[in-house]
Amino acid sequence: MKTRKQAIDKSAAKCGRRILISVAALLLAITCLLTLLAWPKNKNEANKAAVSFPIFDDPLALVLTPQTGDSRNDREISRLQQQIRNGRNLELGFEQLGWAFVAKARESFDPGFYKLAEQCAWCIEKRNSQSQEAMLLRAYVLQNLHCFKESETLARRLVQQRGLSFDYGLLGDALMEQGKLSDAVEAYQRMMNLKPDLRAYARAAHMRWLKGDLAGAIEAMQLAASAASPSDAESAAWVNTRLAFYGFQAGHVDEAERRCAFALSLQNNYAPTLLLKGKMLLAQNRFPEAVEALQNAAKLSPLPEYQWTLAEALRAVGRENEASGIEVQLRKHGPSTDPRTLALFLATRRQNPETALRLARAELRSRGDVFTHDALAWSLAAAGNLAEAHREMQRALAEGTQDARLFFHAAVIASRTGHAADAQRWLGKTSELSQLLLPSERIELQNAAARGVEKKPSIASNFQNSFSPVQIPRGKPNPNLKPQAKQK
Repeated sequence: MKTRKQAIDKSAAKCGRRILISVAALLLAITCLLTLLAWPKNKNEANKAAVSFPIFDDPLALVLTPQTGDSRNDREISRLQQQIRNGRNLELGFEQLGWAFVAKARESFDPGFYKLAEQCAWCIEKRNSQSQEAMLLRAYVLQNLHCFKESETLARRLVQQRGLSFDYGLLGDALMEQGKLSDAVEAYQRMMNLKPDLRAYARAAHMRWLKGDLAGAIEAMQLAASAASPSDAESAAWVNTRLAFYGFQAGHVDEAERRCAFALSLQNNYAPTLLLKGKMLLAQNRFPEAVEALQNAAKLSPLPEYQWTLAEALRAVGRENEASGIEVQLRKHGPSTDPRTLALFLATRRQNPETALRLARAELRSRGDVFTHDALAWSLAAAGNLAEAHREMQRALAEGTQDARLFFHAAVIASRTGHAADAQRWLGKTSELSQLLLPSERIELQNAAARGVEKKPSIASNFQNSFSPVQIPRGKPNPNLKPQAKQK
């Protein structure tokens, strides 16, 4: 037992390096300052303090660091911290505080709060080394730090020991991220059988979408949205945002916009919704409005996907210097915050293909889903390793996922490896979902389609320059770039 736990902790520590050091440093500095301020000034005061308060270990000092902010989650964190300071029902208090930190991480998109939740699990385990509640909390944190194999190990132990609905959901998540979709489906079905609620419906929807069943995904996510509660505004906003994305993919733009507006009414300034709203505005060539939405989204969640999309919008309105500045930040922080998206960005821009390839290969060691295989395939193609790129692209397409970027990459790679018929087929599928692409990708798609019309006999040669950097027209909307009326 000790050896297994040490292995898990070692892997978690390795994954934790992705978390920004500044968060931990700030919390440590605050903790030290509070410790100095609270230090007893004489022996009598020290004796009195020893009687009045329990002696806390280091993880406890960290989780009891006062939080700034006045949101509902901030107030709940402060209340639970005070409850623990008072020494009341400590094990339950630590469990509730850990999940409050998780809620704060989801609300703020600050992964440092996941590390605080992990410290709460440590505090529980100090008092009860066999605590299943601590195991669940730790497994959830590992999942969100992209330590999927370690999360799977703990989730399997939970399933064996008690088998609650959320245990199966967590196991399914870890399996899905590693590309083990058949096993994930089985775990999700067990979850659904035990408790058909928002969490189960949302996972069923995502699995259907991964398998290429958009209509089934919409049906399941509608059930998730109908099961949402205003008391959990973040979850309600998330499922409505995801439902809006499915509608956008299906070409139901008006309905998608209404879903986004509803999600923002539930959770004001919700970054995922603002990102989707910005992408839909880009698809309609409403570039200034897209910039506004995406600036707000990237400010709330400065992750590579947000920054990449914002840079595209800024270039579309001629704000080249700002776009370049955003991309500098993307390259600087991307390796720790989202290496997979950074790999895709670098390969698309044809910048540092060796770095893109290194990041994609490293990601595949822990994350084997279709999008990681796509990132590796695209990076391999950018680096000139076309044979291996073609093999990886087949793995990315194997589940039948209907995704415009997957199809676009497949078309380019098929063309460059001499598979002309496949290139033409994937190009057609990309065109059907072109509204989901970024502006520069849509322009390159149009260029590829035009070359294909001119030179049908040699599709392979049509894509030889597909990796060339694309310049987005400055402030000149393209009237041909419009959402599809419906999905075929």
